[in-house]
Amino acid sequence: MAATATVRQPASSSPARPLVAAVVAFLLVTFVLSVAIILTAPTRGIPIAELNKYLAEVFSTGRGFTLAGIAMSAVVGAIAAVMTYRVWGNRRQREEFIAGYLFLSPYLFITLVFTIGVLLFALYISFFRYDIFTNPTYIGLGNFQKAFRSKDFQQSLVNVFWYALVVVIVQTILALFLAVFLNQKLRGKNFFRTIFYTPSVTSSVVISLIFWWLYLKTGYINFFFDKVFALVGVKWQAVEWLNNPRGLFQLIARAFGGDITSARWYLRGPSVTLMAIMFQNIFTTIPTFMIMFLAALQDIPPSLYEAADIDGANGRQRFRHVTVPMLRPIILLIVVLGTIGTLQIFDQIKILTSGGPLGTTLTPVYLVYTEALGTLGTIQMGYASAMAFILAIIIFFFTFLQRQYIESGTEQL
Repeated sequence: MAATATVRQPASSSPARPLVAAVVAFLLVTFVLSVAIILTAPTRGIPIAELNKYLAEVFSTGRGFTLAGIAMSAVVGAIAAVMTYRVWGNRRQREEFIAGYLFLSPYLFITLVFTIGVLLFALYISFFRYDIFTNPTYIGLGNFQKAFRSKDFQQSLVNVFWYALVVVIVQTILALFLAVFLNQKLRGKNFFRTIFYTPSVTSSVVISLIFWWLYLKTGYINFFFDKVFALVGVKWQAVEWLNNPRGLFQLIARAFGGDITSARWYLRGPSVTLMAIMFQNIFTTIPTFMIMFLAALQDIPPSLYEAADIDGANGRQRFRHVTVPMLRPIILLIVVLGTIGTLQIFDQIKILTSGGPLGTTLTPVYLVYTEALGTLGTIQMGYASAMAFILAIIIFFFTFLQRQYIESGTEQL
């Protein structure tokens, strides 16, 4: 009886060439990344359509940025080559590897050009004096020193600190209580959910224009207060909500016969105008966070409330010892999102006040916008980039603190 030999077929149907594939991967990735670097290099306004002039400009005004970017591209290409070499010998892994990166390639290219490339560009020019039309001049940390010495930037940081502090706290608390209220068994609660959520799906530009109309000296808010005060025989003096630089603490001091001088602007607190913008932002942001709280409330196991009832807990105690602890993960998310959003406020400031009155609504992002585009003077792209990175570090710092103090204990879910 003759023995039958079984021949095992190789994993790959065609001869695999891992080394060749690795070299191709290295060249392809390096080329694509280098193109992304070249597209985002600092130039003096030469259009990309004039390719020869543009490339000459890239290696003239942005030589350091371009060479460093190409070197980094080669490093990433080497990593891609190693990954390709490891999977190319196995047919299944090779097919999954190719398919996965083919699907990811459009997103990766857009991210590389319009996110990572732009960030590297901003970081690079933050160390230069650069106005787009002349060659960048290296000044080291000069832009960062200028930002910290600038009264406008200092005032914008104080303004945005008050804005974030008030808005984040108020909108988080109100969103939580609204969510708890709408989570009860109420008639028409779906209708109320829809009504409450409507402002969040409206464009911030449209909302800002509506509030601009309401905040006019002859607008409906002054009209409302005038009618309410008239009921008790008091004449309401119309307030210029969007042109009132007096600060909250300054108003309190004046009520007791004191005052806070303009030299100590940082002690005056948020201005009337800034508080008006705070109200608008709270009104439009609460609904979004309310929906997030509602989703989290419906995930809390009913057995926890039943156990609290057996222990004799009342409604306030159930809320404090069951609801709030179980919502800590979503509270962290909402506080972090709220903080990032408020520290980056721009559109309401641009539309309603343009940083006025007397700089009491200046914010870092608005300053970055005005300096980068030169709307109030010469273009200072390097200075604007330095302010943007300072703001990014501040946002990272506050997010880190919030995670440290709010996130502990969230592992219970």
